[in-house]
Amino acid sequence: MSKSQTHLSNNKTNNNSLLQLLLQSFTNFLKCIPSSSPQTNNNSNTIQNTTTTITSMPSESKFTISVQKRTVQSSVKQLHFGGWDEKKVAAKEIKRLAGEGHSTKKLLAELGVITSLVLMLVESTDDHLRCLAIDALIELAKGTFRNKALIVEAGLVAKLPNIIIATQEEEQEEDSSTIVKLKLATLLQSISSLTKTHISITPQTILPFLTTILTTPTKLDPNLKLKCLSTLYNLSTKLETLNLVSSSVPLVHALLTLSLHDQSELAVAILANLVLSSRGKKAIEDDPMVPQALIDIITWHDKPMGQELVMYILMVLANGSSAQRMKMRGLGIVPLLLEVALLGSSALAQKRALKMLEWFKDESRVVQMGVHSGPQEDRFSDPAGTSSSSPEESRRAVRRLVRQSLHQNIKMMTRRGNGSQGSTSLVKSLVVNRSSKSLPY
Repeated sequence: MSKSQTHLSNNKTNNNSLLQLLLQSFTNFLKCIPSSSPQTNNNSNTIQNTTTTITSMPSESKFTISVQKRTVQSSVKQLHFGGWDEKKVAAKEIKRLAGEGHSTKKLLAELGVITSLVLMLVESTDDHLRCLAIDALIELAKGTFRNKALIVEAGLVAKLPNIIIATQEEEQEEDSSTIVKLKLATLLQSISSLTKTHISITPQTILPFLTTILTTPTKLDPNLKLKCLSTLYNLSTKLETLNLVSSSVPLVHALLTLSLHDQSELAVAILANLVLSSRGKKAIEDDPMVPQALIDIITWHDKPMGQELVMYILMVLANGSSAQRMKMRGLGIVPLLLEVALLGSSALAQKRALKMLEWFKDESRVVQMGVHSGPQEDRFSDPAGTSSSSPEESRRAVRRLVRQSLHQNIKMMTRRGNGSQGSTSLVKSLVVNRSSKSLPY
């Protein structure tokens, strides 16, 4: 009994000394833990504190960091110097590591993985390897302009035509090729956001890829065209890109066609940027779909941004161009403008519609004055056909003209007064009938 008691006391002494060492080495953690229990509960507090400190041991974090460093070093080494199979494994691992945080992305970029991934994308003959390289680059580019700039500096944009040619020449499955294009469009969409910074992107090599996809009449993945439109919109904020797009008649026509479909708002936004330049405005005016395609979008009240932008485009086209206004009037734009002015989805769209209505109203007044003012030869010519007339007859003719003008003015004021009394019914009839004869001017 004495030996066993001695053994138990030794074990207790060892356990207490171990706990004391742990508590002393992690005093900072213990200070953060509140101790609201009485002294009689010291054992439970000690167990809780011990568990907390063990889960927060710095040796474990050091071990995790050490393993992560070895993983990064191994993946970078395989990507730089390994074969295609090793590069395949490394690209997967780099994508995973890049998703862990900004610091890891920065470290991987400093180790030169971006250049190797771009080379892997260019030199690989397998669509699966290309997809892995693109996925890793997309993850590295997320949330950091620095890595996006490094991707551009690595030559992705400059080598893009070679990548596209290699993809088209190889006999791959159509689904596989579409996946590569979709991932590549996603990467270009991410890189195109650099236009918001001082870093310049040459659009000459990107536009052919975008044009090929946007002008393809066959049904493609909607996300593919949507990403290409998003990329083109980012690029269209630069004047250089606007001039290049203006010179591409098929691309302008494709944008007008897409404006009538699900991608309408992005396509109309690009056209709104395009119409700012003189070349872009002319390219839009020369397209046979204009202005009919734009007029068809006016009453899309469920897309307020698209309605605002298309009203802006029509204003730019109609301003200073009587030929365009005549086309628009002939296609029935006036009642549609009145509908937008009354039922538009936003105040800005209503304001623009009212402004255009003023233009058409002023033109109508000019035409009416041209018809009704001045002496009418068929009404006031000398019935005898003689050129001479007495002063009394001339005075009577002038008085007759004054009375006619006064009569016309009274009729016009009466018509306007009656119109203001029944404005509610008039507005309803204007919206329902959509007839230019219903306009109060």
